[in-house]
Amino acid sequence: MATALLTTDRLAEKHRSTLDQALDTIRTRAYWSPYPEHPKAYGADGSLDAAAGLAAHQSALNTRFDLDQPGTDGWTGAETSPYGPSLGIEYPHADLDVLLPAMRAGMGAWRDAGAETRALVCLEILARISARTHEFAHAVMHTSGQAFMMAFQAGGPHAQDRGLEAVAYAYAEQTRTPAGRAGWSKPQGKRDPLELSKEFTPVGRGIALVIGCNTFPTWNGYPGLFASLATGNPVLVKPHPRAVLPLALTVEVAREVLAESGFDPNLVALAVERPGEGIAKTLAVRPEIRIIDYTGSTAFGDWLEANARQALVYTEKAGVNTVVVDSTDDYKGMLSNLAFSLSLYSGQMCTTPQNLLIPRDGITTDQGPKSYDEVVADLAAAVGGLLGDDARANGLLGALVNPDVKARLEAAAGLGEVALASREVVNPEYPDAVVRTPVIVKLDGTKPDAEAAYFSECFGPVSFAVSVESTADALELLRRTVREKGAMTVGAYTTSADTERAVEEVCLEESAQLSLNLTGGVYVNQTAAFSDFHGSGGNPAANAALCDGAFVSNRFRVVEVRRQA
Repeated sequence: MATALLTTDRLAEKHRSTLDQALDTIRTRAYWSPYPEHPKAYGADGSLDAAAGLAAHQSALNTRFDLDQPGTDGWTGAETSPYGPSLGIEYPHADLDVLLPAMRAGMGAWRDAGAETRALVCLEILARISARTHEFAHAVMHTSGQAFMMAFQAGGPHAQDRGLEAVAYAYAEQTRTPAGRAGWSKPQGKRDPLELSKEFTPVGRGIALVIGCNTFPTWNGYPGLFASLATGNPVLVKPHPRAVLPLALTVEVAREVLAESGFDPNLVALAVERPGEGIAKTLAVRPEIRIIDYTGSTAFGDWLEANARQALVYTEKAGVNTVVVDSTDDYKGMLSNLAFSLSLYSGQMCTTPQNLLIPRDGITTDQGPKSYDEVVADLAAAVGGLLGDDARANGLLGALVNPDVKARLEAAAGLGEVALASREVVNPEYPDAVVRTPVIVKLDGTKPDAEAAYFSECFGPVSFAVSVESTADALELLRRTVREKGAMTVGAYTTSADTERAVEEVCLEESAQLSLNLTGGVYVNQTAAFSDFHGSGGNPAANAALCDGAFVSNRFRVVEVRRQA
């Protein structure tokens, strides 16, 4: 160990109460967050306010991002903001044969530090990231295309919440077994008892690989990163080539804190690929890589699960999120809630609803019976009203993250009758941004040719209003969709207790997270750390949940040493 500037006692003084509160909250499932959501909360106690955060972001542009990592054999980087400008940042390119052994070198001291020290170091990393939330928000915005406020909240405090949640679960799982030495005495009748001294040590599996995603680099990246680091594993972060900066900043902070705490900074490192290099596949099958966290396409997730046999693989892949509309006692609230859910971040969330299953004979509401056509028309009007003002639309939609999303959006209009056409929105601050409102397409769920459209994920601002014969048919289609295609979220609207029980039973049997009758300020595509589980690990959309005990418990093993007393 290097000389520690941050001692364990100092870290405990700063962060032990936060860890205790996190441990309590994952048991109670109550609302709690130590990281402020409002931009004006920053600027005191050394944190960056809005102006300082923007200045920090701008100072990073068109520079070389030097992390002083071993094995740097060149420089690379080709990020272009979805809002138009090139970031112009060069990142270290790693010689893996040099970097990976260097990462393993610090494992022993990190293991010997114990679960509490590891957790406290992780909390210090998160605290320093939190202090730079304004800077991170710009980095997330200009790599993911999220609008600023969403990038600030989802890429900042909400992502930090998920990281802290992973640390709490990691600490809880490691401390199930007593730390240090435990006495063991077995009575032998008249003879002296058999006595042993037993010592139990949580031991990390090896280097963990985090394969970052383009849309939520921090929110999706932090659970795996902090779960692995807190359980004793070095972490190699391989960002998406279009979203490097937020995770590079994260690695920079982590290395700084590790060094100041007396540990090898190479316990966390960055691997950025050259254009077209595709190092994720190379890394995934290297014997040094023992854990992989991945968010992205089903195709590559399936490849990882099939080929990275030496590693534990945690994947969040594609799913077909579905909402069953049976009846409601707040028609206006239902339409408003759904309109927001379909519009937020241009539908570029793994939790955004895609299929709305509506009986062809219509639904009952507090405003009287509504036919299928009326429900769809009213929903289209709600989306149109929500996004009718371009300034508000830009604030909700952000920008399309890549050309593939735009192509899917344009192709969707040819799949059926268009109930709501997508329109272009001009962003006056960023005229090169590609901003589009959602499209809603009507499909007949009884026709086989329509199934090809609604029975596969169409990632982006595309929703299908699928007519079905009855609510019972909707539930059967929901069951088949979750079982065969997976779902990160399911929503339902009903005033019937029987229907509520039926949809709940489908979701319990198929392991899908369900939201019922949301009409206020909570949306089906949003989850709260410490309380809501993101994914279940029980259907094809994801093989793990963020975050639960299973997400962390297999990242380490307990090794026992027995001594004769």
